Amino acid sequence: MNAPVVAVTGMAFEAKIVRGRGVDVVFAARADWLERALSDAIARGCSGIVSFGTAGGLAPDLAPGALIVAESVCGPFGELRTDAAWSARIVDAFAGTPVERVTRRGKMAGVTAPVKSEAEKRSLHSSTGALAVDMESHIAGAIATARGLPFAVCRAVVDPAWRTLPPAATAGLRDDGTTAIGPILRELLRDPAQLGALLRLASDAREARATLVQARHAMETARALVVG
Repeated sequence: MNAPVVAVTGMAFEAKIVRGRGVDVVFAARADWLERALSDAIARGCSGIVSFGTAGGLAPDLAPGALIVAESVCGPFGELRTDAAWSARIVDAFAGTPVERVTRRGKMAGVTAPVKSEAEKRSLHSSTGALAVDMESHIAGAIATARGLPFAVCRAVVDPAWRTLPPAATAGLRDDGTTAIGPILRELLRDPAQLGALLRLASDAREARATLVQARHAMETARALVVG
């Protein structure tokens, strides 16, 4: 029996989508917690590492729900290449499904803090050429590269390049990747004008979640999450 693939996510809801037979999952919003959890998972047995979940859009033509299967990740550890054969199998798994028309290949950017504003996104896209950005792929890629494990990225755009995130959007994210409602409500009470932007983000998040659910089902059907 093959060792499981380990899926790396930042948030609990992403972990819930990707978890399944043959897939171990680690998630945390804090980088050191994520690194420790991933190292522990590898020690239990691992055939490959996939970064799965949501991302911020950088390319201006990517709408919420667009899916990036990355060719590489650029970030604090330089540029890390994904496994070409595994990435191609993931893309092939989407053939004939709704995910096929929203899938793009290209570069991901990895960062250590959220990229919230339209101006920041425009600058990062200009400097890197990356299609989207997240806070977990560079960690997953660095550890996979160091351990000699296959590495892939499958991320859905939640906030597009033209959208600036309101402070309430990240106020409730706990270090462990779960969400607390209290800080979000307090932020809205402090500045109720954020509500419209937060509701738009919720709509974008539904698009991203739908893509991730469809992608996960397609990968399961095509056995694209089996490595080795």
